[in-house]
Amino acid sequence: MVQIPNPSSAPEPSAPRSAPTSADVARLAGVSRATVSYVLNNAGAVRISEPTRRRVHDAARELGYVPHAAARSLRAGHSRTVLMPAPSFPAGPLYSGFLSELQWALGRLDYTVVQYGSVGLHGDEAARAWAELRPVAVLVPGRGPGPRGVEILKRSGARAVVTLGPEAVEGAHALLMDHAVVGHRAVRHLVERGRRRIGVVMPAEDGLEFFSAPRLAGARDAVRGTDATVTELPLAHEERAAARLADRWDSLGLDAVFAYNDEYAMLLMRALQDAGVRVPGDTALIGADDLMLGRLLRPRLSTVHLELPSGRDLAALVDRAVHDPGAAPERREVLGATVVHRESS
Repeated sequence: MVQIPNPSSAPEPSAPRSAPTSADVARLAGVSRATVSYVLNNAGAVRISEPTRRRVHDAARELGYVPHAAARSLRAGHSRTVLMPAPSFPAGPLYSGFLSELQWALGRLDYTVVQYGSVGLHGDEAARAWAELRPVAVLVPGRGPGPRGVEILKRSGARAVVTLGPEAVEGAHALLMDHAVVGHRAVRHLVERGRRRIGVVMPAEDGLEFFSAPRLAGARDAVRGTDATVTELPLAHEERAAARLADRWDSLGLDAVFAYNDEYAMLLMRALQDAGVRVPGDTALIGADDLMLGRLLRPRLSTVHLELPSGRDLAALVDRAVHDPGAAPERREVLGATVVHRESS
């Protein structure tokens, strides 16, 4: 016999627990709500004893209390959110390390870094989407909005817009990073070592033309006025593509190659060696980025060491701009490039 449960005997669902408030933390810690606010918001202007700070933090952890970011923004008159659009290019180890340091430095200054997936959005259209989140600052790697987009962001409450690219944008702070210097340094090094028929690898992957096109332009500039030549070499970052290029290497007649960066250089070096091409005897090879793995190859990989801006310096720039939004935009050349000569060239 099947028993039908009595609806009246079924346990009632428990009511959702309300989120703990700063008043709850204050009661448990035995302090005022203002003290809780000062401690949890890292207010440096108010001196709070270390035992009191510990009591507040212990009470917040015990209750599971988390400050409300929107409420804090209302009190401050602006958010503490720094928005970073996701780059439209594949980020390698060097750039990823730079972003990690930057996010850590901004966190130390009590900013919350949010990365925005902006696939399909460009220019001023992207700026409108970013503005909806009401960030206090926006850091734009690569191609960013124009002057109109910067104005849209500022009208929405952004106190700082910082671009990282080859050109400045009116109204924005600019960290100028012209990658032509990378190609120029690499190819000038090859020319000075007697190489005259130089290939330049151009990645086939979408998004990398933002870096590869200036590097190719710099390479061509490096041979201007000499008897050396530059040949463009499209290459996808996969073993089969590198093997196909290596198989026709003799027909290209090249005696050197700048392989865009260390990752492409390592891929091509392996393929050339498998095809019987001696590096550097038959073909000198140089990359860029100075990755640790390049030092473990045989022969060790020559490279261009890039000097990127410090994450701490960029975080300090953001903080200055947030506190003084009316200041004139800063413009700085921040990309340095130095050849590191090793065995492959």
